[in-house]
Amino acid sequence: DIEKIRAETKGCRHVLHFNNAGASLPPDGVHRAVVDHLELERQIGGYEAAARAHEKIERFYTALAQLLHCRPQEIAYVENATRAWDMAFYSLPFQPGDRILTTQVEYGSNYLAFLQAAKRYQVKIDVVPNDDSGQISVSALKDMMDKDVKLIAVTHVPTQSGLVNPAREIGQIAKHHSVLYLLDACQSVGQMPVDVQTIGCDMLSGTGRKYLRGPRGTGFLYVRESLLKDLIPPFIDLRSATWVDENRFELQPDARRFEAWESYVAGRIGLATAVDYALNLGISAIFDRVQYLADLLRERLAAISGIEMQDPGRKKCGIVTFTKADETPTEIQRRLSTRHINISVSPARYARLDLDPRGLTEVARASVHYFNTASEINRFCEALESL
Repeated sequence: DIEKIRAETKGCRHVLHFNNAGASLPPDGVHRAVVDHLELERQIGGYEAAARAHEKIERFYTALAQLLHCRPQEIAYVENATRAWDMAFYSLPFQPGDRILTTQVEYGSNYLAFLQAAKRYQVKIDVVPNDDSGQISVSALKDMMDKDVKLIAVTHVPTQSGLVNPAREIGQIAKHHSVLYLLDACQSVGQMPVDVQTIGCDMLSGTGRKYLRGPRGTGFLYVRESLLKDLIPPFIDLRSATWVDENRFELQPDARRFEAWESYVAGRIGLATAVDYALNLGISAIFDRVQYLADLLRERLAAISGIEMQDPGRKKCGIVTFTKADETPTEIQRRLSTRHINISVSPARYARLDLDPRGLTEVARASVHYFNTASEINRFCEALESL
């Protein structure tokens, strides 16, 4: 019931929002969950409010576990997707000579971490080439595997295009070679089914603000339970560890060893509410709706003179990227905003290995979600043509 969903999304009354890969519009229930807890903190105190909301806070773990098809003890709350990814990556015991295999579409923050690890630990970064479609070449990945590969780190859906990398096939290769597999699912969780058992990843990071329609400043990390004992977080506190005597501490036995004691409690409750909202709608239904709208948008854009589509890959998602012959993406974004139409721009500095070789300094990014409509796509394309 799209009209009901849009009625529960107040932002739909004010803007045409095609920036869901940046930060989506939250449903009213998510907003209320955050505001209600902030009001409770204001009235009785932050610690006291957290104690009263214990069950709502704990729902975060069971809701994420249900969404990702894992156990609650394999879930950690982290303040954003990048820090969640960092907590997993920097907990790995790298040794000189270890190899990290990654993709040409890897997100800039992740690649900066690879560069730092290369400088700090003398590890080697090897970029797996793309296949003819523009996604990671599975056959090339197989050929690059050897005893020195420590980690396969892949961005599921890049920030700069609608490409969906073949996460499951990568997981099969990682498992065959007993190599750790870290998946950045920042742009995929919430718009498509993501099953960590099917994918076979050891670690997965994600955010609340994008396709889950949760609050900003919220994120999560999944770590396979059998791996936890081998990972020491890059920093710890009284949440992640217990100080048992003067010279000894014990890490939390579950994924909460990656958490910090102080966190955005209202945001965590809001994210749990957002996950429940998505689960109630059904992830498969969400995926079908997003795919329909994205396909329609690509079809309409491709018919506009001067527009060039920029989404590679065999499988595509709700992120649609393009360039226009007579205007830069930044100019397009600025002019559309005067008509209350939201899109984003992905610059080359976010994805050097992908956009630089294609001669692109930036791309316009329109990202649809299930609450968007065909009439909004028509309005968007008419506005784009009239520019």
